[in-house]
Amino acid sequence: MSERILMNEYKTLSKEPWVNIEFNEENILEWTVALIVLNPDSLYYGGYFKAKMTFPKNYPYSPPDFKFLRPLYHPNIYPDGKLCISILHAPGEDEMSGESAAERWSPAQRVESVLISILSLLDDAEVSSPANVDAGIMLRKNPIEYKALVRKDVETAKKDIPEGFIMPSAEQLNKPKEKEDDREFWYDSDDDHDLGGSDSDAEMTFDEDDEDDEDQDPDSATEGE
Repeated sequence: MSERILMNEYKTLSKEPWVNIEFNEENILEWTVALIVLNPDSLYYGGYFKAKMTFPKNYPYSPPDFKFLRPLYHPNIYPDGKLCISILHAPGEDEMSGESAAERWSPAQRVESVLISILSLLDDAEVSSPANVDAGIMLRKNPIEYKALVRKDVETAKKDIPEGFIMPSAEQLNKPKEKEDDREFWYDSDDDHDLGGSDSDAEMTFDEDDEDDEDQDPDSATEGE
């Protein structure tokens, strides 16, 4: 089931300009994801941040793992590139961290919601419980130096842009989406469902023809004799 769900999610995300996904067809449980920051107001604007997402076999009942391949200097990113973010924590309440079940992973979450949350976290760091203490302190006490390091990370991340890949623009992010073709839904429907009409429809047509014959003018029948 997890493979089918992930393939459907991939098809949806492949239409989005802010993410680029690659995976080995022999193992759909491992994705290489690139988050592309298209918001001009973001400190991370123009960045192409590659990461690895690993999904458990019981996805979506358990959350995926997410790790940036090039660690970013950020309060909520560990030096090895792993994230500290509630949406990737196992389902349920956690009294130790104070996280509610609504903040953590649930089977209703999807890859898209995880990636959007990560993009939001980049510019809205949670400094009260940092994974990188030094980055949290710098953000609060020396934001100018912190911003300079962020811009350095952005420029370094651009080295991972694939050759021939055209970076999308902010305008593409706001471009209205085309209406999806729903024919695939009907192709995937059960063959036992006959959409061409029921047997009762044919019987009804036959009965109506009989009634038309009975309603003919009696005189015309007499003339035929």
